[in-house]
Formats: sequence, C-alpha cells, structure tokens
Amino acid sequence: MRRGDRVAVLARNGPACVAAIHAAPRCGAVLAPLNIRLAPAELAWQLADCGASLLLHDTEHADVAAALRSVPQVALEALGSPPPDASAPIADRVLALDAPHSIIYTSGTTGRPRGAVLTVGNHWWSAMGSVLNLGLRDDDRWLAVLPLFHVGGLAIVLRGAIYGIPVVLHERFDPAAALAAIDHQGVTIASLVAVMLQRMLEVRGAQPFPAHFRCALLGGGPAPRSLLDACAARGVPVAPTYGLTETASQVATLAPADALRKPGSVGQPLLSAEVRIINAGRDAAPGEVGEICVRGPTVTPGYHGRPDATAAAIRDGWLHTGDLGYCDPEGFLYVVDRRSDLIISGGENVYPAEVEAVLLAHPAVAEAGVTGVPDPIWGQAPVAFVVPAAGESPTETLAAEVLAFCRERLAAYKCPRSLRFVASLPRTAAGKLQRSRLRELL
Repeated sequence: MRRGDRVAVLARNGPACVAAIHAAPRCGAVLAPLNIRLAPAELAWQLADCGASLLLHDTEHADVAAALRSVPQVALEALGSPPPDASAPIADRVLALDAPHSIIYTSGTTGRPRGAVLTVGNHWWSAMGSVLNLGLRDDDRWLAVLPLFHVGGLAIVLRGAIYGIPVVLHERFDPAAALAAIDHQGVTIASLVAVMLQRMLEVRGAQPFPAHFRCALLGGGPAPRSLLDACAARGVPVAPTYGLTETASQVATLAPADALRKPGSVGQPLLSAEVRIINAGRDAAPGEVGEICVRGPTVTPGYHGRPDATAAAIRDGWLHTGDLGYCDPEGFLYVVDRRSDLIISGGENVYPAEVEAVLLAHPAVAEAGVTGVPDPIWGQAPVAFVVPAAGESPTETLAAEVLAFCRERLAAYKCPRSLRFVASLPRTAAGKLQRSRLRELL
C-alpha cells in the first residue's frame, strides 16, 4: 500500500477485522469500512466513490466480493501469515493527528450516502472526551456488539487500544450472549441502541445486573422514557448519548449520576466539543428548539470528494447536524428529532420520536416507528407502525386500544391517524430506526 491509499474492509466483527483496523493507518493507508448489509451495487458505488485500492473481505463475504471485480481483493484469512517480503518496514508507527484515518459512510437517509473523513485526531479527541466523562477503571472491559463498520463499533476498538483495556467483541448482537458477557466475562461498559437494551431487559426479566457493570452507553437516537424508567427501576446504569458519524461518535453523554435529575437529556457536551442551538439564524434561548450545531476537534474536516456537501454542512467552523434539540439553562442537551423526519401537520410540528415514546409506553407494544404521510387537509398526518409485544395478537381491537392510549397522552394533531402492525421495523445495521423507509411498509 502507498500512503493515502484507501483500504476497504467487508467483514463481520472478528479478530481479523480488528487487525485490519489497526494495520491500515500504520501503513499510511485510509480505512474504509463497508456495511455488510448493502447490496453489491451499493458496495460497488462506495468502492468507486472512495477510490479504494484494495478490498479486504472475510470468507463469509467472498461471493459478494467476487462480484466487485473492479478492485484488487485479499481475503482477511490470507493475511494470517507474513508475506514473502516480511522485512519491509511499517511506514508509520506514530500516527499524526491530522492524518486521515477512515472514511465512514453515513446511513444515507436521503440520496447517496456521503463518506465522512475522520482523522486520527478526530478519533483521539473523541476517546479523550469520553474517558474524562465516564472515567477509567483497572477492571474495565468494553462490550462491542455494534458492527465495526459503524462509527460506534469502530470507536470501541480504537478506545480499547488507547485506554489499554480489553474489548469483548461479538460477531453480532444476541441479547442472551450480551448478558452472559456481562455476567461471566466481567464486562463493565456496553455500547447499545435502545432496541438492543430493550431486548436484553426482556430476556433478563427481574434478575439484577452484576455490581461491576457500571454503564450502558445508549445511542442511535432519543431513548424512550419508558426504557429509561425500566432501567432505573432495575438499577441498570444508563448513559444516554448523542453523537454522529461526522463527530467520530459521541458529542454529549449524560452521566448515570444525572439520569434521574435530567430525564430525557443526553447530557452536556464532552470536553473539547461545543454545542450551539440555532433557530432562524440566531442562537436559540434555553428551552427553545433549533438545529444542533457542533464545533471542536472531533468534527470531520469534510466529506470525501464532496466539497459541495462539506460547504453546506460545515459553516464558519460549525457542523450543522440537521438534528433538532434544545439546551436547558444548565447546558444539558435534549435531542428532539431529525429535521428530515419532522412532520408538519396543519402548521404544527410533530416530532416522531415523541409519538414513538408514547407508543412504547403501552405494554402491548414492543417496537414503534412513526412517519408522516400526505394529507389533503393538514398537509401531513402521522402514521404509526408497531411490532406487538410477545404474546400479543395484532387485532383491530388492540390497534384501537393503543390509539386511545395515545389520545390520552398527546395533543390531537400529534396522535397517529392510523396504526399498522408489522413483524419488524426497518433498521440500520447498528439498530437505528430508518424512518425514511417506513412509507415502504404502507
């Protein structure tokens, strides 16, 4: 590899994938992790977009890789033995903070995904801000069940090396396996999204978590209040977080000690990160909803090959996230929703996450997603998609009961116009709800 070459990796979580993550930047190359759930055409587009010089893949994805013949390929398993010219020195053992480390593609909720360039310094300062917020113990072990092509999973692998702590890596998320790692492998921290934690609680039942487990970092979108209440009732320490691919993971994290005092908040910005709420071109007052903007050394320098997208997102040093939220008088951040997911019904703003939180509070609802559909009178109207809880039958009677439950707790314009029962909701590989795909279920 030559300095600056892009190395794409198409693999499930595993030791060989971790080795590639650490090796690529030490060869002067830039890592480009690929989402294993993408179709070959989507993968081919990303390979071409980032200008990959090499594709590393595991055995499971050999057939997919074979369809991507435009890029030279090497199986990760073939890298287990030194090459014939093993005497060639590693280009850089010390990584410059301003060197590009990785290109990670955003989920692409609208149009083509964009490859966010993250530098060594972006990842380093993200790790520093996190550890100064959560602290570090000699017995810490971090559970990695998020995919390593996701910035949240990649961050765990990098932080394990930076902090000098073990990472307990799972190939994929399984609630029973995650609980076993906490119980029997000494896991003290786990990075999860809400649906993962909910499934773990369902499997766990009333059995308490061990005392050594000190933090469930919860990201991927606003945490439902019902889930946070269930964790508080069982003594599960939860730290809701807010972060983006473009900021190398976390921007703000609520310390478990503040969970009861600041319900619904994702905490204060981590060290080195600045958060600003902008509404109609001005700084919003405390409690006023606006766009969340972020500045600091964790923010991407831009999108690979997309100066137009970079200029639109980063203005005067501030990353305009497209997320809506507000800060309270103490500077604690509350995330309301994605601006692109906002439903405007009769001139009123409806935040899908708020409606989903109410739906999830109903005991017969396991998962919920809300999106807006065209309405001839109101412009848009919210529609709910619900996965019934175990043992519940998706009947018209249950739908009417859930909708009545919403009407008791929400303003009329926020209540779903209709409710559809589904077997599953569209999610990213990291478990984040894809509201933009909910309309496909109609």
